[in-house]
Amino acid sequence: MTTFDAQLLGRTEKALNAILDRLLAGPGLTEHQWIALTLTVNSGGGTIAQALKVGDAEARQLLVGLAGKGLVTIGDDGTATPTEHGVAQWRELRAATVDIMHDLWGDLPAADLDTAGRVLTTILGRANTLLPA
Repeated sequence: MTTFDAQLLGRTEKALNAILDRLLAGPGLTEHQWIALTLTVNSGGGTIAQALKVGDAEARQLLVGLAGKGLVTIGDDGTATPTEHGVAQWRELRAATVDIMHDLWGDLPAADLDTAGRVLTTILGRANTLLPA
């Protein structure tokens, strides 16, 4: 029987990050840039600092980096908008992540996935309360 503990969670997180890093290496993106691009495509980028638990200046630098790659434009008001290239790149990477997710847990029973989702959501909420505002 496998024991759920911090070591298992950490090893899993490291393996998943390695897969993501390999995927993002093609277009030359970091995990934080990928998240910033995803948030920009889906919501105008307004929650980058909150989502990544970073300061506004670091979130802005992520957008500047994405703009340098031609994936977003930044308006005079600071609002980021994905370019056509940015949306196309995001769609390609998103499709690849969906395929990877399917390979990893597509055959697991729905009840197990529901339980995992509830447990991880609870842990995420608790972790967020431990972080400074």
